[in-house]
Amino acid sequence: MIVGTVKEIKDHEFRVGLTPAGCHALVGAGHTVVVEKGAGEGSGFSDDSYVAAGAKLGLRKEVFDQSDMIVKVKEPLKAEYDLFHQGQILFTYLHLAPEPELTAALLNKQVIGIAYETIRDAKNTLPLLSPMSRVAGRMAVQIGAQYLEKQYGGKGIVLGGVPGTESAQVVILGGGTVGLNAAKMAVGLGARVAVLDMDPERLAYLDDIFGGRVETIVSNPYVLAQWVKKADLFVSCILIPGAMTPKLVTEAMVKTMEPGSVIIDVAIDQGGAVETIDRVTTHSDPVYVKYGVVHYAVANIPGAASRTSTIALTNSTLPYALSIANKGWKQALTEDPGLAKGLNTAFGKVTFKAVADALDLSFTSVDEILRDY
Repeated sequence: MIVGTVKEIKDHEFRVGLTPAGCHALVGAGHTVVVEKGAGEGSGFSDDSYVAAGAKLGLRKEVFDQSDMIVKVKEPLKAEYDLFHQGQILFTYLHLAPEPELTAALLNKQVIGIAYETIRDAKNTLPLLSPMSRVAGRMAVQIGAQYLEKQYGGKGIVLGGVPGTESAQVVILGGGTVGLNAAKMAVGLGARVAVLDMDPERLAYLDDIFGGRVETIVSNPYVLAQWVKKADLFVSCILIPGAMTPKLVTEAMVKTMEPGSVIIDVAIDQGGAVETIDRVTTHSDPVYVKYGVVHYAVANIPGAASRTSTIALTNSTLPYALSIANKGWKQALTEDPGLAKGLNTAFGKVTFKAVADALDLSFTSVDEILRDY
């Protein structure tokens, strides 16, 4: 198979779909790897390092034209829609539920869209979402600490305070991978930390690992409203894989927050859980203020920590990329039901139920695709 990777064009997105080590593994398995010139520079990987790993270099259109499978990081943007060809495999984060135009483009081109974020492993966890969730959770607190500074519109406070002052109150909605990693950073910086989640068992786990240093709260609308009001930094970590995130934090709740408080919605690429976040922001223009509260809604937070993120992501995606390349996508999905859950589009059909529901499109099951197409 010819496998290609291209330079990401999303605002301030410096990650790349394959490291030189990943290229070396694919070439060693008998495949051809074509890399767009300069694709890895943002992550600290030179063109020479890819050539040394056995890859070929090409211009952007050449990579798309030649490749049977494109391995990316972020969802394609409009400038890339016309570069795909019929039957091409796209292996990347897709987040299609809030993206009707992208979904239509993939269906029109009959792209085989395999989404990192909906693949499951044998433990029913999300192995390709987890590494970036760890990065995003940790970075969310770093970013929040910065925007709490007065020159960025914040309250002018330090997360951990100093002797004689109160430390900041960090409230984390969602105790999954993102929330866990956000809590680690916030506790490490000396903040007062509360994690809200609907699952008492998950909260019990968090209570155990943090040794009581984190307040664990069973979430419901009434309790959530109380904690939103208390938050100096509120980090929303709610995600339903492949689906639109429900709006749990209402406009009325945000209005109760003190001026200079900060909200960071990590799952904004799936629509976000905060009602007052009505647009996706970018690394070059990351925040806006509404009701006196600083809102941060960047959809590719890990892109700013590109080298760490690229290596962590490729460590997880490479085994799946090798399986698809070695066996062909149909055989790979047939043999691995967890990988099959990553199929979002094929032959002009939507093959992930949550995406079809979100966009009011007809749904075709993966089993039907593998059996009949």
